[in-house]
Amino acid sequence: MTPHLFNPLTIRSITLKNRIVVSPMCQYSSDDGFANDWHFVHLGSRAVGGAGLVFTEATAVNPQGRISPRDLGIWKDEHIEQLKKITRFIEQQGSIPGMQLAHAGRKASITEPWNGDKLIPEADGGWKIVAPSPIAFSDNKGLPEELTQQGIDNIAADFKAAAQRALAAGFKVIELHGAHGYLINEFLSPLSNKRTDKYGGSFENRTRFLTEIIDSVRSIWPADLPLFLRISASDWAEDGWTVDDSVRLVEIVKEKGVDVMDCSSGGVVSYAKIPAKPNYQVPFAEAVRKSGILTGAVGVIVSPEQAEAILNNNQADLIFMARELLRDPYFPLRAARELGYDEMLWPVQYERAKRKK
Repeated sequence: MTPHLFNPLTIRSITLKNRIVVSPMCQYSSDDGFANDWHFVHLGSRAVGGAGLVFTEATAVNPQGRISPRDLGIWKDEHIEQLKKITRFIEQQGSIPGMQLAHAGRKASITEPWNGDKLIPEADGGWKIVAPSPIAFSDNKGLPEELTQQGIDNIAADFKAAAQRALAAGFKVIELHGAHGYLINEFLSPLSNKRTDKYGGSFENRTRFLTEIIDSVRSIWPADLPLFLRISASDWAEDGWTVDDSVRLVEIVKEKGVDVMDCSSGGVVSYAKIPAKPNYQVPFAEAVRKSGILTGAVGVIVSPEQAEAILNNNQADLIFMARELLRDPYFPLRAARELGYDEMLWPVQYERAKRKK
């Protein structure tokens, strides 16, 4: 019997050869948003390793939406050509190329993690940061400007234009980044959204920014290609967004054309208490899945047996992996061996290493 981890999954016109997804992981290695050899090798090696779907890192839809000056971007047509090289290679390995579109909101204009995650003032090459409300993420981060209606409209248009460029670059799946305290998440959470207009207050109002972006992207993203949404299914903080809110969100976004909810958590406030441990976010994926949408599980998933159990227990449909795939780009090939799946195709260049002698 084929392990569930290696059962194909068809979403709209796209068939993933297995359930292993390379989760978006920031690399902080771009200049002016351009992909380069690092991105080609980083993403390409995970495709060689056998993952069914390979996502780029959070890719900024405009320069203001970058977390750091070194973020990958797709805000201008010149970014397309280098990305095409990557998507072609990923597809040549039998994997599907995906792009996560993002805006960092109030968590923008900071240095790379290895340079301290420090605020970069405008005078030192940083930029003006924006958010639903003028509330800083923490004492050592910048105070954002509250977005105007025109600013909101402009960002929705930027997501649309970015999706168009992603399509031109050869991506077959888009994921909207609505998690980890970035802009969409900031609108969803009552902890960061204190607006009194049509974008704040009620659940309907706080989800409006997201639904407008979905509508904007879906207006140009082909109907036969999948659209994913990453959410923070819980803020892990009192009076914040909850898993019940996430379940409630399903009906709205599914109707608008979202196919998969990628269920992460946290990131919207600095004081959240997050009990990170194996499978700690899997119950979120399970709860959301019961509402009638495909889900992805993510977070401290490190072994083939663990991933297989999540799928066999109907807790998720896809396994998003991050750190373990940094440690082992060839995890899918190893997982197939450990789960006794001999039909896993290896690159012909690596066939001689398929079985240990």
